Amino acid sequence: MDRKIIVVGVVSFVVVALAAFLTIFFAKPASFRGTMYAEPYPPAPDFSLTMANGETYRLGEDDGKITLLFFGYTYCPDVCPTTLAELKLAMDLLRNDADRVQVVFISVDPERDTTKKVQEYVQRFNPNFIGLSGSLEELEPVWNGYGVYREVVEGTSESNYIINHTARVTLVDQNGNMRLTYGFQTPPEDIARDIEILLKQ
Repeated sequence: MDRKIIVVGVVSFVVVALAAFLTIFFAKPASFRGTMYAEPYPPAPDFSLTMANGETYRLGEDDGKITLLFFGYTYCPDVCPTTLAELKLAMDLLRNDADRVQVVFISVDPERDTTKKVQEYVQRFNPNFIGLSGSLEELEPVWNGYGVYREVVEGTSESNYIINHTARVTLVDQNGNMRLTYGFQTPPEDIARDIEILLKQ
């Protein structure tokens, strides 16, 4: 074989290999779609609440899993069902990796939402979602810990009212730190993509 052809082939191979190496070496790390907390990431406030089956759910016992927290109520006319539907779609996109993620819905309406009612509500969207409620005294520290805004708006009767509340999803990473938040109507694809990045870290 002509020596010139061999040299050209070797040089071409080296150039292509070098270009590939530089592309990988200098590639920017994948950016998140959600809003990131500043480093050092704040530890997620731990809490314990009783689940519908009588067992205690404790956030700190979800180590190794990513947790998506959302605060709402079962009588919510729009924001809550929309958000839960989007989280259901995000879990569908994750497929097998969905087992490494826990969605937790916490009520902001303890006057009407029993734990059983909240659990039945979230299971309409995904059987693996956890719904939690409790007394006002139990829930207030949790709301405050996550900066949840809650305002009861007077209705036509004592039991017919709406609640204005924070409509963000908080992502707690595998190490128990608050990493990302998502505003209302964040595309499920964005949430699933961020989770996939974190699961690979």
